[in-house]
Amino acid sequence: MRDTNRQWRLASYPEGMPQEDNWALSEGPVPDPGHGEMLVRAIYLDVAPYMRARISPQKNYAGGVKVGDVMVGGGIGEVVRSNCPDYQPGDIVATDFSFGWQDFAVLQPSVVRRVDSSVAPLPCWLDVLSLNGMTAYFALVDAGSIRPGDTVVVSAAAGSVGQIAGQIAKLCGCRAIAITSSPQKLAWCRELGYDDAINYRTEPDLSAAIARACPKGVDLFMDNTAGPIHDAVLQNLAIHARVVVVGTVSLADKFGKPDIGPRFLRQILVARARVQGFLIMDYQQRYEEARARLVSWYRAGALRSKFDIAEGLESTPRAFLRLLTSQNLGKQLVQVAQESAGPP
Repeated sequence: MRDTNRQWRLASYPEGMPQEDNWALSEGPVPDPGHGEMLVRAIYLDVAPYMRARISPQKNYAGGVKVGDVMVGGGIGEVVRSNCPDYQPGDIVATDFSFGWQDFAVLQPSVVRRVDSSVAPLPCWLDVLSLNGMTAYFALVDAGSIRPGDTVVVSAAAGSVGQIAGQIAKLCGCRAIAITSSPQKLAWCRELGYDDAINYRTEPDLSAAIARACPKGVDLFMDNTAGPIHDAVLQNLAIHARVVVVGTVSLADKFGKPDIGPRFLRQILVARARVQGFLIMDYQQRYEEARARLVSWYRAGALRSKFDIAEGLESTPRAFLRLLTSQNLGKQLVQVAQESAGPP
């Protein structure tokens, strides 16, 4: 076990697209857990699009990271010391937001859940069996009111949420259309069962490409990107379409600036469409419902994920920037340490 704790701290708020020098790597002592707390050694750290909003002074739906603070983020780790009767050294736990970009974190039982590696490999507990899977589930099933026979379009379809959303849409009896950004991602989406896939970077007229793939219109759009993809889909809405805005990663270099683009209020009016913002934290009371369904599908072999894993804590900012610039394929994680380090 390391005898120091490395931490990535926010050095400055980014202007436009974040850069690696917006963070600084510091080193200090390994913290001691207090009463009712546990010390957890990082194995995998999460990087996710929501983090872009957390490193801005702009008002947000959750507290931001201040300059000098450890960068926020989820993780999977091994308990190395515990003052909690329900957790012992050697236990593997996951947390969605509370680990941070560091080697060790002191955590309370209220923010962790136990990981069962006999159900699924550890990375799955930060993906299909965690917030990504639950986001895909609730965004489609609840916010999107998914129905058999729907034509479902998913942007960032080869990413962490999109790859799961397409599979859930097929499990619900829908026709699923992927929008993504490279030949490799197109191939992965088709392997997952998407009925058609569109590379938005190579289409001269994205709206026309969506019209060809969705001749009867788009019934349900899971918008993980905003920007030009959103604009193209809104020109192809079916009657009573549902648009669920899950993410705005295409605006990462414009955060805090006006989102300028065409307005499609006429299309929304004519289609009698519903446009709804989505935050997974609104569903906290139903997490176990979703996780049980996802575990059942996973065990049946109906859900798969691809992982893009960077190596070493020092690579964390770079991995995050790869995500923001659509260079990742599948769920982006950072592996900080081996899955078993032996006795503490």
